[in-house]
Amino acid sequence: MARNNVPTLHVFPTPEEVLQQLADFFVELATRAIAGHGTFSVALSGGSSPKKLYELLASPAYRSRVQWEEVFFFFGDERNVPPTDTESNYRMAHEALLGPLGIAPTQVFAVDTALAPAEAAQRYSQSITEFFGQREARFDLVLLGLGDNSHTASLFPHTPVLAESVAGAREVYVEEKQAYRITLTAPLLNQAQVVAFLVYGADKAVAVQHVVAGEQDIAQFPAQLIAPTSGQLHWFLDDAAASLLPAGRQ
Repeated sequence: MARNNVPTLHVFPTPEEVLQQLADFFVELATRAIAGHGTFSVALSGGSSPKKLYELLASPAYRSRVQWEEVFFFFGDERNVPPTDTESNYRMAHEALLGPLGIAPTQVFAVDTALAPAEAAQRYSQSITEFFGQREARFDLVLLGLGDNSHTASLFPHTPVLAESVAGAREVYVEEKQAYRITLTAPLLNQAQVVAFLVYGADKAVAVQHVVAGEQDIAQFPAQLIAPTSGQLHWFLDDAAASLLPAGRQ
């Protein structure tokens, strides 16, 4: 297993195999966490790739393999839109995973986007702190994707949140989207027991190369910020996404 910021790369020929392997990994981590301390806390990612993962986890092949009543769901980031909006990460997760599994509302911690972005971020930080109580806010699993521009969660290139040193949630205005988002900060993401990137497709190969094997330039490639302080870092990739990595890193 990967330790001390050294990523473990899991590379498979097809997106379907990547999704299956990550679903198996999810089940393994959930089983271990629930056996160890009674719950499994996971920060979900938005996007089309995670949606397919969530649909797989909710399918007959996987739904009986996890004690879902002991799983608590958070969000790595959220768009500043109502929960009914098609752009909402919460809506996507609810339609693909939470609803089909009948997850109780008390197990789901969504960002309150009815509030102003700064207040929504502050309230979300507070919710996370209250959930973990006296313990460090340390998710059992953080699921992340990777944008073509090397962003992850809502840590976009050249945004002030990249310099945030406090573990929590913050609002960020994304110029290229002309919109606010709420994101977990890199220090909070890096407290996780396990961080797993899900990335597939040839259109992500350049970003993967920059983040995994390139020279450090966090302003340009924000996903380089993700380096768990004492946890594990995993990348689940297909051959196409890993195609530009140096020999020996695929």
